[in-house]
Amino acid sequence: MKCRHCAHELQQSFVDLGVMPPSNAYLNHKSMFDNECSYPLKVLVCNYCWLVQTKDFTRAEELFTPDYAYFSSISSSWLHHAKCHVDRLIHERALDNNSFVVELASNDGYLLQNFVQQKIPCLGVEPTAASASVAREKGIDVKETFFGLEIANVITEQYSKPDVVIANNVLAHVPDINDFVLGLAVLLSENSVATLEFPHLLNLIELNQFDTIYHEHFSYLSLIAINNVFTKAGLEIFDVEKIATHGGSLRVWVQKKQGKESIKPSVNLLLEEERRFGIDSLETYTSFTKQVDQVVQGFKSFLQNVKAEGKSIVAYGAAAKGNTLLNCAGVNQKDIQAVFDAAPSKQNKWLPGSHIPILAPHKLTEFKPDYVLILPWNIADEIIPAIREKVPEHCQFVVAVPEIKLL
Repeated sequence: MKCRHCAHELQQSFVDLGVMPPSNAYLNHKSMFDNECSYPLKVLVCNYCWLVQTKDFTRAEELFTPDYAYFSSISSSWLHHAKCHVDRLIHERALDNNSFVVELASNDGYLLQNFVQQKIPCLGVEPTAASASVAREKGIDVKETFFGLEIANVITEQYSKPDVVIANNVLAHVPDINDFVLGLAVLLSENSVATLEFPHLLNLIELNQFDTIYHEHFSYLSLIAINNVFTKAGLEIFDVEKIATHGGSLRVWVQKKQGKESIKPSVNLLLEEERRFGIDSLETYTSFTKQVDQVVQGFKSFLQNVKAEGKSIVAYGAAAKGNTLLNCAGVNQKDIQAVFDAAPSKQNKWLPGSHIPILAPHKLTEFKPDYVLILPWNIADEIIPAIREKVPEHCQFVVAVPEIKLL
Protein backbone atom coordinates (compact mmCIF):
# COMPACT_ATOMS: atom_id res chain seq x y z
CA MET A 1 0.00 0.00 0.00
CA LYS A 2 1.12 3.53 -0.78
CA CYS A 3 0.48 6.62 1.31
CA ARG A 4 -2.85 8.27 0.58
CA HIS A 5 -1.20 11.67 0.54
CA CYS A 6 2.37 11.46 -0.77
CA ALA A 7 2.23 8.01 -2.47
CA HIS A 8 5.39 6.69 -0.80
CA GLU A 9 5.31 2.99 0.04
CA LEU A 10 4.07 2.29 3.56
CA GLN A 11 6.30 -0.05 5.53
CA GLN A 12 5.89 0.91 9.20
CA SER A 13 3.02 -0.62 11.17
CA PHE A 14 1.41 1.43 13.93
CA VAL A 15 -1.03 -1.16 15.31
CA ASP A 16 -2.86 -4.29 14.18
CA LEU A 17 -6.23 -4.77 15.91
CA GLY A 18 -7.09 -8.01 14.12
CA VAL A 19 -10.18 -8.76 12.06
CA MET A 20 -13.58 -7.27 12.86
CA PRO A 21 -16.72 -5.90 11.20
CA PRO A 22 -17.09 -2.14 10.54
CA SER A 23 -17.95 -0.42 13.82
CA ASN A 24 -21.19 1.15 12.57
CA ALA A 25 -22.48 -1.97 10.77
CA TYR A 26 -25.28 -2.71 13.25
CA LEU A 27 -27.27 -5.88 12.62
CA ASN A 28 -31.04 -5.76 12.11
CA HIS A 29 -31.77 -9.48 12.53
CA LYS A 30 -30.14 -12.45 14.24
CA SER A 31 -30.19 -14.15 10.86
CA MET A 32 -27.41 -11.73 9.83
CA PHE A 33 -24.95 -13.06 12.43
CA ASP A 34 -23.56 -15.89 10.30
CA ASN A 35 -23.02 -13.77 7.17
CA GLU A 36 -21.45 -10.76 8.86
CA CYS A 37 -18.61 -9.16 6.88
CA SER A 38 -15.33 -8.58 8.71
CA TYR A 39 -12.11 -6.95 7.57
CA PRO A 40 -8.57 -6.61 8.91
CA LEU A 41 -8.06 -3.44 10.96
CA LYS A 42 -4.41 -2.50 10.56
CA VAL A 43 -2.95 0.99 10.79
CA LEU A 44 0.28 2.12 9.13
CA VAL A 45 2.35 5.31 9.31
CA CYS A 46 4.08 7.11 6.43
CA ASN A 47 7.63 8.07 7.40
CA TYR A 48 7.72 10.78 4.71
CA CYS A 49 4.64 12.93 5.42
CA TRP A 50 3.66 11.30 8.78
CA LEU A 51 0.08 10.58 7.81
CA VAL A 52 -1.17 7.68 9.92
CA GLN A 53 -3.70 5.63 7.96
CA THR A 54 -5.81 2.48 8.01
CA LYS A 55 -4.72 -0.14 5.51
CA ASP A 56 -7.06 -0.42 2.53
CA PHE A 57 -9.58 -3.23 2.92
CA THR A 58 -12.91 -1.39 2.60
CA ARG A 59 -14.53 1.31 0.46
CA ALA A 60 -16.39 4.35 1.79
CA GLU A 61 -19.60 3.23 0.05
CA GLU A 62 -19.53 0.00 2.08
CA LEU A 63 -19.19 1.92 5.35
CA PHE A 64 -21.37 5.01 4.92
CA THR A 65 -24.55 3.29 3.74
CA PRO A 66 -28.00 4.91 3.29
CA ASP A 67 -29.09 3.63 6.73
CA TYR A 68 -25.88 4.75 8.49
CA ALA A 69 -26.92 4.85 12.13
CA TYR A 70 -24.89 7.78 13.50
CA PHE A 71 -26.91 10.93 14.22
CA SER A 72 -24.96 13.86 15.64
CA SER A 73 -27.94 15.42 17.43
CA ILE A 74 -28.20 12.57 19.94
CA SER A 75 -25.47 14.17 22.10
CA SER A 76 -26.57 17.31 23.93
CA SER A 77 -22.97 18.32 24.63
CA TRP A 78 -22.15 18.05 20.92
CA LEU A 79 -25.17 20.23 20.05
CA HIS A 80 -23.93 22.83 22.52
CA HIS A 81 -20.42 22.65 21.05
CA ALA A 82 -21.81 23.20 17.55
CA LYS A 83 -23.98 26.15 18.57
CA CYS A 84 -21.09 27.88 20.31
CA HIS A 85 -18.95 27.52 17.18
CA VAL A 86 -21.73 28.92 14.98
CA ASP A 87 -22.30 31.88 17.31
CA ARG A 88 -18.60 32.65 17.21
CA LEU A 89 -18.43 32.42 13.41
CA ILE A 90 -21.44 34.71 12.98
CA HIS A 91 -19.82 37.29 15.26
CA GLU A 92 -16.20 37.09 14.06
CA ARG A 93 -16.95 36.75 10.33
CA ALA A 94 -19.91 39.20 10.41
CA LEU A 95 -22.23 36.67 8.77
CA ASP A 96 -25.74 37.78 7.78
CA ASN A 97 -28.49 36.94 5.29
CA ASN A 98 -26.16 37.93 2.43
CA SER A 99 -23.57 35.35 3.50
CA PHE A 100 -23.27 31.70 2.47
CA VAL A 101 -22.05 28.81 4.62
CA VAL A 102 -21.26 25.24 3.52
CA GLU A 103 -20.82 22.30 5.89
CA LEU A 104 -19.13 19.12 4.67
CA ALA A 105 -20.54 15.98 6.30
CA SER A 106 -23.50 17.91 7.70
CA ASN A 107 -25.14 14.77 9.12
CA ASP A 108 -28.63 15.46 10.53
CA GLY A 109 -28.30 19.24 10.55
CA TYR A 110 -26.99 19.40 14.13
CA LEU A 111 -24.90 22.49 13.23
CA LEU A 112 -26.50 24.12 10.19
CA GLN A 113 -29.86 24.39 11.99
CA ASN A 114 -28.28 27.27 13.92
CA PHE A 115 -27.61 29.17 10.69
CA VAL A 116 -31.15 28.46 9.45
CA GLN A 117 -32.57 29.94 12.66
CA GLN A 118 -30.52 33.10 12.03
CA LYS A 119 -31.69 33.18 8.38
CA ILE A 120 -28.14 32.80 7.09
CA PRO A 121 -28.10 30.86 3.76
CA CYS A 122 -26.35 27.51 4.04
CA LEU A 123 -25.82 24.19 2.31
CA GLY A 124 -24.99 20.78 3.71
CA VAL A 125 -23.08 18.03 1.91
CA GLU A 126 -23.98 14.63 3.37
CA PRO A 127 -23.70 11.18 1.72
CA THR A 128 -25.96 9.18 4.07
CA ALA A 129 -29.64 9.26 3.15
CA ALA A 130 -31.07 8.78 6.65
CA SER A 131 -29.31 11.75 8.23
CA ALA A 132 -29.70 13.95 5.13
CA SER A 133 -33.45 13.38 5.31
CA VAL A 134 -33.57 14.53 8.93
CA ALA A 135 -31.59 17.66 8.00
CA ARG A 136 -34.07 18.54 5.23
CA GLU A 137 -36.90 18.33 7.74
CA LYS A 138 -35.11 21.15 9.59
CA GLY A 139 -35.22 23.34 6.48
CA ILE A 140 -31.62 22.69 5.43
CA ASP A 141 -30.63 22.41 1.78
CA VAL A 142 -28.56 19.23 1.40
CA LYS A 143 -26.52 17.73 -1.44
CA GLU A 144 -26.66 13.99 -0.80
CA THR A 145 -23.21 12.94 -1.92
CA PHE A 146 -19.59 12.46 -0.89
CA PHE A 147 -17.54 15.65 -1.08
CA GLY A 148 -14.51 16.03 -3.30
CA LEU A 149 -13.09 18.12 -6.12
CA GLU A 150 -15.91 17.33 -8.54
CA ILE A 151 -18.69 18.29 -6.10
CA ALA A 152 -16.79 21.44 -5.12
CA ASN A 153 -16.93 22.63 -8.71
CA VAL A 154 -20.66 21.84 -8.87
CA ILE A 155 -21.33 23.87 -5.70
CA THR A 156 -19.42 26.93 -6.92
CA GLU A 157 -21.28 26.79 -10.25
CA GLN A 158 -24.77 26.24 -8.81
CA TYR A 159 -24.42 28.51 -5.76
CA SER A 160 -21.34 30.64 -5.11
CA LYS A 161 -18.11 30.46 -3.17
CA PRO A 162 -19.02 30.29 0.52
CA ASP A 163 -17.86 32.77 3.14
CA VAL A 164 -17.25 29.93 5.59
CA VAL A 165 -16.75 26.19 5.13
CA ILE A 166 -17.12 23.89 8.15
CA ALA A 167 -15.95 20.28 8.27
CA ASN A 168 -16.27 18.63 11.67
CA ASN A 169 -14.98 15.08 12.16
CA VAL A 170 -15.00 14.21 8.48
CA LEU A 171 -11.39 14.58 7.32
CA ALA A 172 -10.40 11.36 9.10
CA HIS A 173 -13.28 9.56 7.33
CA VAL A 174 -12.09 10.44 3.81
CA PRO A 175 -10.35 7.73 1.76
CA ASP A 176 -8.96 10.21 -0.81
CA ILE A 177 -7.72 12.98 1.46
CA ASN A 178 -6.02 14.87 -1.38
CA ASP A 179 -9.23 15.03 -3.44
CA PHE A 180 -11.18 16.28 -0.43
CA VAL A 181 -8.68 19.04 0.39
CA LEU A 182 -8.38 20.06 -3.27
CA GLY A 183 -12.17 20.39 -3.26
CA LEU A 184 -11.91 22.57 -0.19
CA ALA A 185 -9.39 24.77 -2.02
CA VAL A 186 -11.91 25.23 -4.87
CA LEU A 187 -14.65 26.31 -2.45
CA LEU A 188 -12.54 28.94 -0.73
CA SER A 189 -12.22 32.46 -2.10
CA GLU A 190 -9.51 34.94 -1.15
CA ASN A 191 -11.84 36.27 1.56
CA SER A 192 -13.28 33.06 2.99
CA VAL A 193 -12.09 30.63 5.66
CA ALA A 194 -12.64 27.01 6.59
CA THR A 195 -12.66 25.38 10.01
CA LEU A 196 -11.99 21.67 10.39
CA GLU A 197 -12.12 19.56 13.55
CA PHE A 198 -10.61 16.12 14.03
CA PRO A 199 -9.35 13.94 16.92
CA HIS A 200 -5.68 14.65 17.65
CA LEU A 201 -3.27 11.79 16.98
CA LEU A 202 -1.07 12.90 19.86
CA ASN A 203 -3.90 12.20 22.33
CA LEU A 204 -4.64 8.85 20.71
CA ILE A 205 -1.06 7.74 21.35
CA GLU A 206 -0.44 9.40 24.71
CA LEU A 207 -3.79 8.38 26.25
CA ASN A 208 -4.12 4.90 24.68
CA GLN A 209 -7.26 5.91 22.77
CA PHE A 210 -7.01 2.92 20.43
CA ASP A 211 -10.80 2.50 20.42
CA THR A 212 -11.03 5.55 18.14
CA ILE A 213 -9.47 3.33 15.46
CA TYR A 214 -12.05 1.74 13.19
CA HIS A 215 -12.60 1.13 9.49
CA GLU A 216 -14.58 4.35 8.99
CA HIS A 217 -11.48 6.31 10.07
CA PHE A 218 -9.12 6.19 7.11
CA SER A 219 -6.66 8.64 8.73
CA TYR A 220 -5.45 9.61 12.22
CA LEU A 221 -4.34 13.19 12.07
CA SER A 222 -1.58 15.32 13.50
CA LEU A 223 -0.97 18.97 12.71
CA ILE A 224 2.33 18.00 11.10
CA ALA A 225 0.66 15.62 8.66
CA ILE A 226 -2.35 17.77 7.85
CA ASN A 227 -0.17 20.83 7.35
CA ASN A 228 1.64 18.89 4.61
CA VAL A 229 -1.69 18.02 2.94
CA PHE A 230 -3.02 21.59 3.03
CA THR A 231 0.24 23.12 1.82
CA LYS A 232 0.30 20.89 -1.25
CA ALA A 233 -3.26 21.99 -2.09
CA GLY A 234 -2.37 25.70 -1.93
CA LEU A 235 -3.92 26.25 1.49
CA GLU A 236 -2.46 27.35 4.80
CA ILE A 237 -3.41 26.88 8.44
CA PHE A 238 -3.48 30.27 10.13
CA ASP A 239 -4.74 29.21 13.55
CA VAL A 240 -5.20 26.02 15.57
CA GLU A 241 -7.04 25.36 18.82
CA LYS A 242 -7.09 22.40 21.17
CA ILE A 243 -10.68 21.43 21.99
CA ALA A 244 -12.05 18.84 24.38
CA THR A 245 -14.40 16.96 22.03
CA HIS A 246 -13.86 13.26 21.25
CA GLY A 247 -11.20 12.86 23.91
CA GLY A 248 -9.11 15.78 22.64
CA SER A 249 -9.35 17.27 19.15
CA LEU A 250 -7.87 20.04 17.05
CA ARG A 251 -9.78 22.80 15.30
CA VAL A 252 -7.74 24.25 12.45
CA TRP A 253 -8.55 27.50 10.65
CA VAL A 254 -7.61 27.45 6.97
CA GLN A 255 -7.39 29.97 4.13
CA LYS A 256 -5.89 30.28 0.67
CA LYS A 257 -2.12 30.51 0.76
CA GLN A 258 -0.96 34.01 1.68
CA GLY A 259 -4.54 34.94 2.53
CA LYS A 260 -5.74 37.93 4.53
CA GLU A 261 -5.41 36.35 7.97
CA SER A 262 -2.00 36.51 9.65
CA ILE A 263 -0.61 33.20 10.86
CA LYS A 264 -0.99 33.04 14.64
CA PRO A 265 1.73 31.75 17.00
CA SER A 266 -0.54 28.81 17.92
CA VAL A 267 0.38 27.02 14.68
CA ASN A 268 4.15 26.90 15.20
CA LEU A 269 3.73 26.27 18.92
CA LEU A 270 1.67 23.12 18.29
CA LEU A 271 3.94 21.95 15.47
CA GLU A 272 6.85 22.21 17.89
CA GLU A 273 4.90 20.38 20.61
CA GLU A 274 4.24 17.51 18.20
CA ARG A 275 7.90 17.36 17.21
CA ARG A 276 8.95 17.19 20.86
CA PHE A 277 6.44 14.38 21.41
CA GLY A 278 7.86 12.52 18.40
CA ILE A 279 5.04 12.65 15.86
CA ASP A 280 7.70 12.81 13.13
CA SER A 281 9.77 9.97 14.62
CA LEU A 282 9.23 6.27 13.87
CA GLU A 283 10.15 5.29 17.43
CA THR A 284 6.91 6.87 18.63
CA TYR A 285 4.84 4.35 16.70
CA THR A 286 6.62 1.10 17.53
CA SER A 287 5.37 0.54 21.08
CA PHE A 288 1.69 1.35 20.66
CA THR A 289 0.65 -2.29 20.23
CA LYS A 290 1.96 -3.05 23.74
CA GLN A 291 -0.06 -0.15 25.13
CA VAL A 292 -3.20 -1.54 23.46
CA ASP A 293 -2.57 -5.03 24.81
CA GLN A 294 -2.33 -3.67 28.35
CA VAL A 295 -5.69 -1.91 28.05
CA VAL A 296 -7.42 -4.94 26.50
CA GLN A 297 -6.02 -7.35 29.10
CA GLY A 298 -7.05 -5.01 31.92
CA PHE A 299 -10.58 -4.86 30.51
CA LYS A 300 -10.82 -8.65 30.14
CA SER A 301 -9.58 -9.16 33.70
CA PHE A 302 -12.21 -6.75 34.98
CA LEU A 303 -15.00 -8.65 33.18
CA GLN A 304 -13.70 -11.96 34.52
CA ASN A 305 -13.73 -10.57 38.07
CA VAL A 306 -17.30 -9.29 37.64
CA LYS A 307 -18.40 -12.74 36.54
CA ALA A 308 -16.44 -14.49 39.34
CA GLU A 309 -18.17 -12.26 41.90
CA GLY A 310 -21.57 -13.20 40.50
CA LYS A 311 -22.30 -9.61 39.56
CA SER A 312 -23.93 -8.26 36.40
CA ILE A 313 -22.73 -5.67 33.91
CA VAL A 314 -24.36 -3.83 31.03
CA ALA A 315 -23.00 -1.16 28.71
CA TYR A 316 -24.25 2.25 27.71
CA GLY A 317 -23.69 3.91 24.33
CA ALA A 318 -23.57 1.80 21.16
CA ALA A 319 -20.66 3.90 19.92
CA ALA A 320 -18.23 2.97 17.18
CA LYS A 321 -15.33 3.27 19.63
CA GLY A 322 -17.09 0.82 21.92
CA ASN A 323 -17.29 -1.76 19.18
CA THR A 324 -13.55 -1.56 18.60
CA LEU A 325 -12.94 -2.19 22.31
CA LEU A 326 -15.44 -5.05 22.59
CA ASN A 327 -14.22 -6.82 19.46
CA CYS A 328 -10.54 -6.45 20.39
CA ALA A 329 -11.36 -8.12 23.73
CA GLY A 330 -13.54 -10.84 22.17
CA VAL A 331 -16.55 -9.82 24.27
CA ASN A 332 -20.06 -11.15 23.63
CA GLN A 333 -23.48 -11.28 25.34
CA LYS A 334 -22.20 -13.82 27.89
CA ASP A 335 -19.90 -11.09 29.21
CA ILE A 336 -22.18 -8.04 28.84
CA GLN A 337 -25.94 -8.59 28.85
CA ALA A 338 -27.03 -5.60 26.79
CA VAL A 339 -26.06 -2.13 25.63
CA PHE A 340 -28.41 0.84 25.92
CA ASP A 341 -28.50 3.77 23.54
CA ALA A 342 -30.68 6.87 23.10
CA ALA A 343 -30.52 6.77 19.28
CA PRO A 344 -33.69 5.17 17.84
CA SER A 345 -31.63 4.30 14.73
CA LYS A 346 -29.63 1.80 16.82
CA GLN A 347 -32.27 0.41 19.15
CA ASN A 348 -33.54 -3.16 18.71
CA LYS A 349 -30.47 -4.05 16.68
CA TRP A 350 -27.26 -5.89 17.63
CA LEU A 351 -23.70 -4.66 17.90
CA PRO A 352 -21.40 -5.79 15.10
CA GLY A 353 -19.09 -8.63 16.09
CA SER A 354 -20.10 -9.01 19.73
CA HIS A 355 -23.83 -9.40 18.87
CA ILE A 356 -24.89 -7.70 22.10
CA PRO A 357 -28.49 -6.44 21.82
CA ILE A 358 -29.08 -2.67 21.76
CA LEU A 359 -32.03 -1.48 23.85
CA ALA A 360 -33.68 1.85 24.62
CA PRO A 361 -32.48 3.56 27.84
CA HIS A 362 -35.83 3.17 29.65
CA LYS A 363 -35.28 -0.62 29.67
CA LEU A 364 -32.30 -0.17 31.97
CA THR A 365 -34.66 -0.35 34.94
CA GLU A 366 -35.43 -4.00 34.09
CA PHE A 367 -31.80 -5.13 34.41
CA LYS A 368 -30.71 -3.73 37.80
CA PRO A 369 -26.99 -4.01 36.94
CA ASP A 370 -24.09 -3.83 39.38
CA TYR A 371 -21.94 -2.05 36.77
CA VAL A 372 -22.60 0.11 33.72
CA LEU A 373 -19.70 0.25 31.28
CA ILE A 374 -19.78 3.59 29.45
CA LEU A 375 -18.43 2.92 25.97
CA PRO A 376 -18.35 6.56 24.71
CA TRP A 377 -16.09 7.56 27.61
CA ASN A 378 -15.64 11.04 26.15
CA ILE A 379 -19.23 11.98 27.10
CA ALA A 380 -19.44 10.06 30.41
CA ASP A 381 -20.21 13.32 32.24
CA GLU A 382 -23.27 13.75 30.03
CA ILE A 383 -24.43 10.13 30.29
CA ILE A 384 -24.18 9.43 34.04
CA PRO A 385 -26.69 12.09 35.20
CA ALA A 386 -29.10 11.02 32.44
CA ILE A 387 -29.28 7.39 33.58
CA ARG A 388 -28.41 7.57 37.30
CA GLU A 389 -32.05 7.10 38.36
CA LYS A 390 -32.51 4.13 36.03
CA VAL A 391 -30.01 1.91 37.87
CA PRO A 392 -29.80 0.67 41.49
CA GLU A 393 -28.15 2.92 44.05
CA HIS A 394 -25.23 0.51 44.46
CA CYS A 395 -24.54 0.41 40.69
CA GLN A 396 -21.12 1.71 39.67
CA PHE A 397 -20.15 3.36 36.39
CA VAL A 398 -16.93 2.32 34.71
CA VAL A 399 -14.82 3.19 31.67
CA ALA A 400 -12.16 0.94 30.16
CA VAL A 401 -10.04 3.45 28.19
CA PRO A 402 -7.29 4.47 28.80
CA GLU A 403 -7.61 2.04 31.72
CA ILE A 404 -10.30 0.53 33.92
CA LYS A 405 -11.65 3.30 36.09
CA LEU A 406 -14.68 3.49 38.35
CA LEU A 407 -16.41 6.87 38.06
